[in-house]
Amino acid sequence: MLTRILSVGLLAGLLAGLLIAAVQQVTTTPLILAAETYEKPAEVSAAPKVPHSHQGTEAHSHDDGWKPADGMPRFFFTAITTIATAVGVAFVLMAVMVFAGAPIDERRALAWAIAGFIACGLAPAAGLAPELPGSAAGDLIARQLWWVGTAIATAVALWAFLRADHHPVVRLGAVVLLLAPHFIGAPHPHELESKVPAELAAQFTALSLVVQALLWALVGIGIGLLWPKFAPKTAG
Repeated sequence: MLTRILSVGLLAGLLAGLLIAAVQQVTTTPLILAAETYEKPAEVSAAPKVPHSHQGTEAHSHDDGWKPADGMPRFFFTAITTIATAVGVAFVLMAVMVFAGAPIDERRALAWAIAGFIACGLAPAAGLAPELPGSAAGDLIARQLWWVGTAIATAVALWAFLRADHHPVVRLGAVVLLLAPHFIGAPHPHELESKVPAELAAQFTALSLVVQALLWALVGIGIGLLWPKFAPKTAG
């Protein structure tokens, strides 16, 4: 079983990651490059910002540290990051499905992947949208804690709400749990100022969510297609 999980997870993540890296090259990467042109003039006088490392699947930094050169070096490091993310998503998705005792096929794997995107992408983005370099941001630790808490709360709420055998009171509790992180509120900076035009930031947020949804979907489809092919051979 472990060999099967490792093989399917690595292969599904590799294929999905390569496809998403190519998609990023023509969607979110140009927007990041454009945003960096607004950030650079202020870098001489302003203190470096903390990277928004929890957003999206594409690697970019808001500080003055090392960055890969534009062109192929940047595409290479972005692709490596994206593939690693996709492989991680594949392992988490299969681990949850195996733990839940759910059969792994194309339809179910895609359904679980959609739920994973809602929990880890869509719900946290309602409070902390994917951000471009130069965007205002709150405390890094607080944002990461809120993101993790929101993802866990959403996942548990979806699990409780979609279980057909659960009592209506449990489903009502699931709705409350789903909304709780957003009533608490995500941590934001005291002054919402950004060097990036609002139109550019809005486009990046929308495209980032589309790319994340596509990554989860491709990983789910890949798992559903590959899982039967790595089934143990029956004797005789």
